[in-house]
Amino acid sequence: MRVDDIQKIGVVGAGNMGHQIAVLAAIRGYKVGCVDINEKQLQKAREFAEKYLPGRVAKGKLTEEQARQAWDNLEFKTNMKEALGDADFVIEAATEKLELKRDIFRELDQISPPHAVLTTNSSFIVSSMVAGVTSRPEKVCNMHFFNPALVMKCVEVVRGPHTSEETAKLAMELSRRLNKEPVELQKEIYGFLVNRILSAINNEALYLLDQGVASAEDIDSAVVNALGHPLGPFKLQDLTGIDLTYHIMMERYRETGDPADKPSPTIVEKYVKKEWGQKTGKGFYDYSREQ
Repeated sequence: MRVDDIQKIGVVGAGNMGHQIAVLAAIRGYKVGCVDINEKQLQKAREFAEKYLPGRVAKGKLTEEQARQAWDNLEFKTNMKEALGDADFVIEAATEKLELKRDIFRELDQISPPHAVLTTNSSFIVSSMVAGVTSRPEKVCNMHFFNPALVMKCVEVVRGPHTSEETAKLAMELSRRLNKEPVELQKEIYGFLVNRILSAINNEALYLLDQGVASAEDIDSAVVNALGHPLGPFKLQDLTGIDLTYHIMMERYRETGDPADKPSPTIVEKYVKKEWGQKTGKGFYDYSREQ
């Protein structure tokens, strides 16, 4: 399959990453089926698109016709076969839980056309851990977008040992059609490129916080004003979701059994309290006045 043959893109998961990927693809001219079992989450995704597209028109980034066409390109459904049964290229953006992703890929393999490429937006779970439940492992790879997906330019395309050259090339070309700057990893490694670097910073920041060396605010200030990062590690975790950090670290711990891979005490505490960042109104910072 060539990139020009891709007419419809399927997105599994209507959460923060999924609905932004869906809207992005719709703006770039693709028919998009976005599926989620949670109707409330789908409604939030619809409301986001309804607000975002006119906002782009108001800012002069889209014409009214482009915004209307993007809206017409979108469909949000709870039934996976109805939403994705005719998709040429699928991007899974569900919660970072391995067994959930394996179940999704098993179903995707059954309902998707034989030519369809199946990718995962996972930020840590490599595609070789889900490809085996499909009959098309050569058509499976990682295609990792960054939050917010409508803004961030980087996409990590990761080749597994099962991934064909054609599939990797197609994912790279599609990323460029979506106005992204993709990078290709020739082999799998936990955390890929960006998150391996970011995790080293986050883990050290959490260690300093857990040890009482400095506050989250001061650690963030140091990273921003000394290292030139646009966001400190704690502001960034509030943006991406502390629950996501927790699930990623727990998946890693389950895989390795190494106590060093467990979430930090602070992350566990905030996860239990549902202080997950901006999405819940409180994380390392208080966003309740912004709700």
